[in-house]
Amino acid sequence: MSDAAQPSAAEVRAAAEAVKSALDRHLAAIEGRSGSDDPAVYAAFDELAAAAEAYDELLYDTYDEVTPFEIPGSDNLPAYAGPAEPSALSVLIRRDYTVADPQRLLSQAERAAELGTAPFDGAREAAGGGGGVHAALGALFGEYEPDEIASRHQEFGLEEGDSTLWVCAVDEPAEPGEWLSAPFDQADPQQVVCRFDVSSLFDEELDSDDRDDEPLGALRRER
Repeated sequence: MSDAAQPSAAEVRAAAEAVKSALDRHLAAIEGRSGSDDPAVYAAFDELAAAAEAYDELLYDTYDEVTPFEIPGSDNLPAYAGPAEPSALSVLIRRDYTVADPQRLLSQAERAAELGTAPFDGAREAAGGGGGVHAALGALFGEYEPDEIASRHQEFGLEEGDSTLWVCAVDEPAEPGEWLSAPFDQADPQQVVCRFDVSSLFDEELDSDDRDDEPLGALRRER
């Protein structure tokens, strides 16, 4: 950034004052909240997050310094617009993997098949074809819970990628089979109560001397 484009010291000071005011409003909203999910608290949280982010950016641009604050996810999701006290929830989970060791994957799938509950036949013979990997994945995910695969992914020849978990409020419980044909189409970011992201990108940012625009940390948003 050129000197002409740099924020002035007065702008940084004004941003700091905005953070102080937002802190006062946030505390007042908490002290006067009507319940555990008071929308006023959510609004004050978002205002504080925006003020802190603006101050952090101005501070860095002007003085090449940063704050110790990590208010997660302020720019990743819109303001919460769901019910104050949700009576039903949807939990949306995405986990990405790469097949790092196909032979290990096939071997583990054969072992799962031996347990008698996961269909799999001839994994080693099919090691060179996509069908073998497809069948192996079907056998593993048919035998083990997704959380167990996540905790044992290296054992299964998988390399963990990014993951995210959204807890969303819904107006009423879904009818059996209602959303099975398109399970993620109705996800509404404004209904997200809390969100947790995990990515190696965050570790790289923490280890880097360069400052990215994204907030650091595995937790992206928590209400």
